[in-house]
Amino acid sequence: MFLLIGEFTHLYAILPHDVTAGGVISAVNAQFHHHPWNGLRFWDLVQPYFMFIVGLSLPFAIKGRTKKGQTRRQISIHVLKRSLILIFMGWALYCIGPGEIRFYFQNVLAQIGVTYLIAYLIMDRSFAFQVIFSLGLLALTDGLYRFFPVEGFDHPFVINQNFGTWLDQLYNGQSNGGWVSFNAIPTAAHTIWGVLAGKLLMSDKPAMDKLKQLVIAGTLLIIVGYIMDPITPIIKRISTSSFVLVSGGWSIATLALLFWIVDIKKLNKGWPIFFGVVSINSLFIYLFSHVGGADFFENILHPFTYALFGWGGELTAAVITSLLVWAALWGLCYWMYRQRLFIKI
Repeated sequence: MFLLIGEFTHLYAILPHDVTAGGVISAVNAQFHHHPWNGLRFWDLVQPYFMFIVGLSLPFAIKGRTKKGQTRRQISIHVLKRSLILIFMGWALYCIGPGEIRFYFQNVLAQIGVTYLIAYLIMDRSFAFQVIFSLGLLALTDGLYRFFPVEGFDHPFVINQNFGTWLDQLYNGQSNGGWVSFNAIPTAAHTIWGVLAGKLLMSDKPAMDKLKQLVIAGTLLIIVGYIMDPITPIIKRISTSSFVLVSGGWSIATLALLFWIVDIKKLNKGWPIFFGVVSINSLFIYLFSHVGGADFFENILHPFTYALFGWGGELTAAVITSLLVWAALWGLCYWMYRQRLFIKI
């Protein structure tokens, strides 16, 4: 979430990011931009991380609500309401910018609204059932793309010529740069795997056993996903099965690393709160930044930063302005944290 609000400051767009141009800055900054099609960059992992974290937190959240005396029916109603609100907000964000109604459901909020509900509905089933169900979603997706018969959309791994694009055009009449709404179905696997990881962390198993299971699962998914490419290309924009496996593996591996650092090595003095103030109000800061909050801070800072640092050139002033906007967004989250203001649905 901290890195995502950095995108709204336009810092990643300002800095060089053309990998063909060479240079360390371009190579590093390219990782903060989605891969144009077949391949994987760090920025392609952000949405899978979100979906995985939602699943990871689900067992903890339900346990907390149960302790407060809520019935399963009350919890289920809450989950359904939250799911619908997330889908609505995700859709609404696509309408606010252009100032007209558009039926896109590809952003992280709309996608989580779907995967969150699917994961909740099966979370009480056995471990084997949830694993098989998640892999079944990937097999279904793979089959639909490979064997879809409609002419012009029967090229499974060609941009805007596949099943996902056909489905979007069926209900909204247009495509969105290769991104498709159907991604919510295969990426539900990320949220399901998050639930399983959450249950593992909540178990009474020794910490090292938990770590080993996370490392093995993450490594296995990463290896299998990369082996599948190019038979099934790793494509984030249509969430191919190989992409879901690789990104899911990296999500689990990242959790394993943080579990080792924070829970086993206890290296958790001070730094978690720096990121924590953002994650606690993640929904608020995402929406605030998306509807112009970052630009609001930029408009305030721009005349002063360009007056003070314009001597260094346009790029220098723009980078400093973006960094200060980023600091302002973080500062807003910190202020809300200190005031105990938490926006939830």
